Amino acid sequence: MGTGAALASSAAGVVSGLAVYFARQIVTPARSREENLDILAVVGSPGRQSVILPATEDTTVEGTYSLYFRQGTGHARIGMIRSYVPREGTVEREVEQVYAGDLATATRGWWSGAVFPAPAALGLPEEEVQIPVEGGSAPAWLVRADAPASTWAIMVHGRGASRAETVRALPLARRLGLTSLVVSYRNDGEAPSAPDGRYGLGMTEWHDVDAAIDFAVARGAREVVLFGWSMGGAIVLRTADLSRHRRRITALVLDGPVVNWIEVLAHHAQLNRIPASVGRLGQYLLASSRARRITGLAAPLDLRSMDWIARAEQLTLPTLVLHSEDDEFVPIGPSAALAAKNPSFVTLERFHRARHTKEWNVDPERWESVVEQWLGRILFGRTLPGGRMPDQEVSGLP
Repeated sequence: MGTGAALASSAAGVVSGLAVYFARQIVTPARSREENLDILAVVGSPGRQSVILPATEDTTVEGTYSLYFRQGTGHARIGMIRSYVPREGTVEREVEQVYAGDLATATRGWWSGAVFPAPAALGLPEEEVQIPVEGGSAPAWLVRADAPASTWAIMVHGRGASRAETVRALPLARRLGLTSLVVSYRNDGEAPSAPDGRYGLGMTEWHDVDAAIDFAVARGAREVVLFGWSMGGAIVLRTADLSRHRRRITALVLDGPVVNWIEVLAHHAQLNRIPASVGRLGQYLLASSRARRITGLAAPLDLRSMDWIARAEQLTLPTLVLHSEDDEFVPIGPSAALAAKNPSFVTLERFHRARHTKEWNVDPERWESVVEQWLGRILFGRTLPGGRMPDQEVSGLP
């Protein structure tokens, strides 16, 4: 083999190796969360503490967030910015509450939009229940409405997150008279792992959400509203498309959702400075049955079937999308394209400054008001045949 041919072969090997790495990273659940944020200091006394952090694109945005530390065993709720010194590259923020651990001795952690550890942290009456799924049972929080409800909300978190991500939405669901089921699903660290131990990006996880609807229906639910964050949005869309209960699904509420994996994966290739051709090869590997031994997937992923921009006219459920212009992880473009192609069913509410799935964190009053008003119209503003308004039993109110 000549020098040129050898170099070409070596370059091809590098490209294919990088594509394999990219593809595997997408579908392989992380065993631990990277603690990528230094905790520089904690000042003040209990009840009046502040934490000093590096000034980053996340930590300098107003709002309420979480700081997890000590591999996630520690958790503090972080509030207003008390001071920001750009020249020093630091920001001081209020510590609103420490739920677990000793923040004063922590040195590193990670920033999160999952503010509350469980419904009980909001004073809500939670019950831990088990939902039968493939391979065992998946834990979920059941938060009942004040009175028996025939409309349930099912909350689906995103990739790499936990069900705590969705707790933010529970108060408005209760105000609407909904019973809520906050679910886990395969490979999220709580539910049983899938046989292949790989994310299906929505193609497999929807079965666990369907099982949650089974659970709700067996306990009196006649209608369900599906909430989904990030990849949870892709899971919810897949559930609405294929569920045997799809006629019971009344509406979808999606926060920073993945509505087109092809565009999201191309964005992540760019973020990681991976050449576009390598990113496309990685997508091909995920979709190829011949590459299953490389990716570890039990079955290839049909990414095109989850392209809801191409399938826009097939989405015939009222759908509210809340998405930030500043989402760095799942760009707003596909959500905007979906709303533009299907304005009859898809409503897009644009936020600003919020990072990925942190729209509530930046402006909780607006987030809750938008969802409550929109969902209230969908659930209780419908007219039945003959112009009759839904009565309380039909609407799900007591």
